[in-house]
Amino acid sequence: MADELTPETPEEEQPKKKHKQRKNGLYPGVSEELAESMRTGWADTELHGLEPIAQAAHTAARRSALSRRFPGERLVVPAGRLKTRSNDTEYPFRASTEYAYLTGDQTENGVLVLEPAGETGHTATVYLLPRSDRENGEFWLSGSGELWVGRRHSLAEAEQLLGLPAKDVRKLAEELADAEGPVRHVRGHDSVIESALTDKVTKERDEELRVYLSEARAVKDAFEIGELQKAVDSTVRGFEDVVKVLDKAEATSERYIEGTFFLRARVEGNDVGYGSICAAGPHACTLHWVRNDGDVRSGDLLLLDAGVETHSLYTADVTRTLPISGTYTDIQRKIYDAVYESQEAGIAAVKPGAKFRDFHDASQHVLAEKLVEWGLLEGPVERVLELGLQRRWTLHGTGHMLGMDVHDCAAARTEAYVDGTLEPGVCLTVEPGLYFQADDLTVPQEYRGIGVRIEDDILVTEDGNRNLSAGLPRTSDDVEAWMARLKG
Repeated sequence: MADELTPETPEEEQPKKKHKQRKNGLYPGVSEELAESMRTGWADTELHGLEPIAQAAHTAARRSALSRRFPGERLVVPAGRLKTRSNDTEYPFRASTEYAYLTGDQTENGVLVLEPAGETGHTATVYLLPRSDRENGEFWLSGSGELWVGRRHSLAEAEQLLGLPAKDVRKLAEELADAEGPVRHVRGHDSVIESALTDKVTKERDEELRVYLSEARAVKDAFEIGELQKAVDSTVRGFEDVVKVLDKAEATSERYIEGTFFLRARVEGNDVGYGSICAAGPHACTLHWVRNDGDVRSGDLLLLDAGVETHSLYTADVTRTLPISGTYTDIQRKIYDAVYESQEAGIAAVKPGAKFRDFHDASQHVLAEKLVEWGLLEGPVERVLELGLQRRWTLHGTGHMLGMDVHDCAAARTEAYVDGTLEPGVCLTVEPGLYFQADDLTVPQEYRGIGVRIEDDILVTEDGNRNLSAGLPRTSDDVEAWMARLKG
């Protein structure tokens, strides 16, 4: 990685200051002759006639709904800033969900501001870093300059793409600090903006804004549904990729599975939507096993829970539990088929007008029946469910909202989420599981170390539901046949 010239202060905090060298840089400074050379001789690369991004009309409608909900108040929604990974390297930037949902933009330091206009409306402006300055050397001396990290859109280009006015963000904090009137702000993403608003906002009012934006995402529009399907389709191909290289994973570790799926996510999307769970053998009993450093052995199961995130930041969330050898053992099939039956009951309960909890209750009922039938719990089933005894081996809820966040709408009110009612456009996961820990002495030896989860992404439709991830087989027989075809 090149390391010759970068400033000690971020460019957005010193737009007109002289850029400083990195400590221990190899060049002693910049001569006037070099500075003059770098200021001239560059072609005009401004882009004209750009078409709006695909979701521009949808983001405009979302902003209008937000405006109606909070009339007369200034609303501030930041994208966030780069986070340091180590020393002078940063994590890849991912814009805040609220900001991306309302603008379609994904650039660091961006801020959406809705200024009150008239009695009920707002004027929306997106504040962005402009293209790095060629006159003061920012574009080649700054660590976030164009020659170091790539070209940014100009403000004029951003206006064409996003469909709303764009201004320079570098003075926004000062402007907000001097602003008067009621303000609401999405916290936790931009410390500079938060500091500017510290005496103008309250936690309670800011939380109301966050809750509103979380609940607004529950019902997906046509663009969002298309993006979720795109994410799922790429995820299906990623699972196929993994099956084809299981022999290589056996020769290495779960990391080979993780890397294989990640390649698909980066080629077809933005990233993985969350840390991939590539859990082989007893690791499948750890719900969020993301270390992915264990052995992959023939005869064991692989629980693969992974999702591709699209370039617009919508993610899939799919799980399959696969026999590494290509064939389930009798006990693996017994447990797998029970989870499949549970998932079938849960999916059947997803429909307009149903309670959100219905699919969870339906799935859990089947699992409780199985555990009683196998002699692991004493019935009746109603007693087991009332006391939650099945949770020793099921552990988690049966699903969650899905969208731009893998656990979407997480800040929504309980009455609007888990105690709410399903309607067309809601997308959720149905993912029952059974997990028998390797050290669980309450179950027969043959059960121990087996974990099974099956998860699909389900869209509520006008007349029922649609399984977005139906491209992956679910029955044990179909999984075996699918794996055999892929392995040739």
